[in-house]
Amino acid sequence: MVAKDYPFYLSVKRANCAFEVPTVTSPAKETEEPSNKRVKPLSRVTSLASLIPPVRATPLKRFGQTLQRSISFRSDSRPDLVSPRPWSRNMPPANTKRRDSKLWSETFDVCVNHMLTSKEIKRQEAIFELSQGEEDLIEDLKLAKKAYHDPMLKLSIMTEQELNQIFGTLDSLIPLHEDLLRRLQEIRKPDGSTEHVGHILVGWLPCLNSYDSYCSNQVAAKALLDHKKQDHRVQDFLQRCLESPFSRKLDLWNFLDIPRSRLVKYPLLLREILRHTPNDHPDQQHLEEAINIIQGIVAEINIKTGESECQYYKERLIYLEEGQRHSLIDNSRVVCCHGELKNNRGVKLHVFLFEEVLVITRAITHSEQLCYQLYRPPIPVKELILEDLQDGEVRLGGSIRGAFSNNERIKNFFRVSFKNGPQSQTHSLQANDSFNKQQWLNCIRQAKEKITCAGKAGVLNSEAHFLLSPNGSRVPQGEATLEQMDQSDCESDCSMDTSEISIDCERMEQTNSCENEKQIETNV
Repeated sequence: MVAKDYPFYLSVKRANCAFEVPTVTSPAKETEEPSNKRVKPLSRVTSLASLIPPVRATPLKRFGQTLQRSISFRSDSRPDLVSPRPWSRNMPPANTKRRDSKLWSETFDVCVNHMLTSKEIKRQEAIFELSQGEEDLIEDLKLAKKAYHDPMLKLSIMTEQELNQIFGTLDSLIPLHEDLLRRLQEIRKPDGSTEHVGHILVGWLPCLNSYDSYCSNQVAAKALLDHKKQDHRVQDFLQRCLESPFSRKLDLWNFLDIPRSRLVKYPLLLREILRHTPNDHPDQQHLEEAINIIQGIVAEINIKTGESECQYYKERLIYLEEGQRHSLIDNSRVVCCHGELKNNRGVKLHVFLFEEVLVITRAITHSEQLCYQLYRPPIPVKELILEDLQDGEVRLGGSIRGAFSNNERIKNFFRVSFKNGPQSQTHSLQANDSFNKQQWLNCIRQAKEKITCAGKAGVLNSEAHFLLSPNGSRVPQGEATLEQMDQSDCESDCSMDTSEISIDCERMEQTNSCENEKQIETNV
């Protein structure tokens, strides 16, 4: 996650560069006074420029760990070019309100430190970090409502329906975390130490299931917020807030994304407390139970959020003809990855890889919404042919364009093709860089291997339901047990690499055949 003070840091560096550049000797003066003296390079300007990291677009978005990263869209990779506002031209920079980090040993007069071991002090620090994080979260959620939601509603910058869509169920999260903070403060001793915290967490963590609706709404909320930023009133208001001290250089979406980042941080916080808890401490068992509870909640919300994102993009697909519709799209529940690619003619395409189908589209604006119009009929992953192309192997469309193009234009290509009777497609697609290209290749290969593994498991499962008796008749076998074995084998194999999947599938075939032979011998 980007550091909070990064925009301020970047602006300072750029300002310094602006002051340094005018000191360079002009070319005209050099021609008037030729000299053989060695010119000292502008080391300071060069060093300052090197500190500014290049902006790198990330067109590929994977949904394997939905909650682990913030929701982002294509527009996120391009900074908004907002013209300077009249009210902000001659104003001095505001003092940014920064949140100081607090430590348990610095907050309380801990004379008890002399009686505590180093491990117990670290345990108290971890418990205090949990409590302090709840306090900061509550403050940020209240700030988002007071400084953004209420003023925009009162000034009619957005309608109440639009604000409800963007903020979701944020109001309901505030009393939830106030309850945990109150419990943690009640069990804190006068000297600031906390003896038992595990039972509090075991009783409170199930309340986090209410995050389900909030996280599932984030994709639609981010899309609507990005669309409303095109309104100059909304953009002016958000820019004013961003330049105010209370924002800490965070925009509205940073505040709306804080609950999600807090949710995925709970397992780390609890593990840290458990790590510094002695094995014979009464909290040991409760903390282990609490970690299992929060991991299950995060995994469940992660699945539902992924399904919500998949449904969001399926609803924004535009079909030019009925023949482009495919049942594999309708039955998809997860988007493996999606992002912007270019073909060999330089046309920008937005490609979606669902569980069993690859969909190539073009991003368009329809009814003031960003939608995706199908560029070609969907390609089933099972019948898709993937080729990794070497740099320079693809020739760009058009002889003139190809002749004058540089080497960057013919790098990072891969090819997907499909042929089924009279229907055939071939697409040479270019990724943003070699890293994104490799991500696409890995995602497509994993999707193909998963389908292949599932198909083999299905065949083995159907064959394993019957055994041959000595007279040649088919005898039914324990169906439920074999189905569970096949499903568990398939699920474990599909999470591995390509080579491991093929080897394990062969071993599974050999194992099942050996078991069948032994059963036949037993029956004989």
